[in-house]
Amino acid sequence: MGEIKTVELRHAGGFRFVGESGSGFALEMDNEVGGTAVKPTELLVAAIGGCTGIDVVSILAKKRQEVSSYSIRVEAEQRNSHPHAFVRIDIVHRVEGPAVQAEAVRRSIELSAMRYCSVSTSLAAGVAEIHHRFVVVSPAGAEPVEGEAAVTGPAMALPPDQA
Repeated sequence: MGEIKTVELRHAGGFRFVGESGSGFALEMDNEVGGTAVKPTELLVAAIGGCTGIDVVSILAKKRQEVSSYSIRVEAEQRNSHPHAFVRIDIVHRVEGPAVQAEAVRRSIELSAMRYCSVSTSLAAGVAEIHHRFVVVSPAGAEPVEGEAAVTGPAMALPPDQA
């Protein structure tokens, strides 16, 4: 199959979660009520920007494009009703350099979007099957209860009033 990615998250009170990625890096999340860390949806928006940015920097280097400054702005629009799925994501790459060729930048972004950025292609394709499982440990001494609460994707249909 492919490489497995993991993140372990622990509830830290309120709506806050603190986690560690399988590669050993920390992350923190909260919602707008707690307001102590980035929101999970903001992490997803940052992930698509970071993923495509890493690709573009790599491709431009292979194309021998000298980049002196590179920034990315990602703006993602969510639905107003539940589920608050993203309906549009705009990514603007600003690349500066002494002789950067626009066609090299365009092609680098295209390759990232269509082939290399796994975050972008996952969101665009909607191919992930997500299994929502649980383990409940309670009361003391009892055997844990495990199960699956839901499976979503790859083409989860929205209710007619939300489409």
